[in-house]
Amino acid sequence: MRDHSIPVTVLSGTLGAGKTTVLNHVLRESDDRDLAVLVNDMGEVNVDADLVAESSDISEDEEELVELSNGCICCELRGDLLDAVAELTREREFDALVVESTGVAEPLPVAQTLTMGFDQSDLDPTEFYEETGIEPLEHCHLDTTVTVVDAHQFRRAMESEEVLDDDGTKKHLGDLLVEQVEFCDVLVVNKCDLVDEATLEEIEETLEILQPRAEIVRTEHGVIDPDEIVDTGRFDFEEARTSAGWIRELQEPHESAEEEHGVTSLVFEARGPLHPERFADYLDSFPENVVRAKGHFWLASREDEALTFNVAGKSIRVGPGGKWVAALPPEEQQAQLEASPQLEEVWDEQWGDRSVMLVVIGTELDHDAIRADLEECLLTDAELDDDWTTYEDPFPTFDLPSEADEEADAEAQEEVGLAD
Repeated sequence: MRDHSIPVTVLSGTLGAGKTTVLNHVLRESDDRDLAVLVNDMGEVNVDADLVAESSDISEDEEELVELSNGCICCELRGDLLDAVAELTREREFDALVVESTGVAEPLPVAQTLTMGFDQSDLDPTEFYEETGIEPLEHCHLDTTVTVVDAHQFRRAMESEEVLDDDGTKKHLGDLLVEQVEFCDVLVVNKCDLVDEATLEEIEETLEILQPRAEIVRTEHGVIDPDEIVDTGRFDFEEARTSAGWIRELQEPHESAEEEHGVTSLVFEARGPLHPERFADYLDSFPENVVRAKGHFWLASREDEALTFNVAGKSIRVGPGGKWVAALPPEEQQAQLEASPQLEEVWDEQWGDRSVMLVVIGTELDHDAIRADLEECLLTDAELDDDWTTYEDPFPTFDLPSEADEEADAEAQEEVGLAD
């Protein structure tokens, strides 16, 4: 048994950002560390693993390099990931483990797997785990999450309408990029030699808003000090999953039309419902300079159901947010209020917790115009007396499970507005 826990670094980034180049440089420069590597690739042939083996002294034959192919470790290969980690940490002595995820992987579920193991409610133990009894995370801990960003393609990726196919699951490129940026401890801005200083500063301004707690490191050709991403001690799951820029804006809203590079944010809050037709029309012409938006909203046509709002680049998605607490039976409502005392602070005598709360982040935003447009989408005083069930509702419908699970909600989101 080891007397220390092996630090694990998870390396994420969209296709072509330079993850493998960064990894190979770290391997070449880590003379004082014995590193093990796990490389994930969606294809049957793990091309990235071949490149790592060719470009470094690391060897698959010596079990320092493990390949996970034909799937993604953020979804269908989570059990395989745990098995591989268990075997590596049981059979080899090394100083750190680097996991390079596929370009379509979302880092949050990978982090959940590497912190919770088979305790996740939706992850069944594998035969390996049941037969060996080996606790996969007994000898290691998630230490650093890293996202590599392609400076040269950053703006194009954010504005792209490209949809990636992750084994049948469609992922919008801009949305995926934002997910990877929002959940990380270190942001490696690669290919800095291909853009000018003004562009780099603009990219960094956007990254700082999307993920304010991450360390930003500029690189060219993936050249980075290994100490920046290996054994840093930076990862804290609770802090990481609640520190995305949009959540910070909800907690500490601020506005400035004078930001140096034109990247600003605003928070829109309202206690009344949105008119479904007017809001749908607004989303059809949603400002193209919005980089990110997120939140929840209340449609007049759906008194019981909260909906979530998610914008990344040109992707606009609406999903189920569960039932409003005010729509629950009295006993359940009281239990929720007792379990979440903060609800009393926002509770409205007439509407309960029903509300609209959206965070909008973008470049050169016209705050007054966006606020005015959103306010136009709210019901007027006269419309509050209407029969809301008569309004045409063009938004997708969702089942309302009694216990909505966050991951299922995310998968249920549907494209609307600009994606039509």
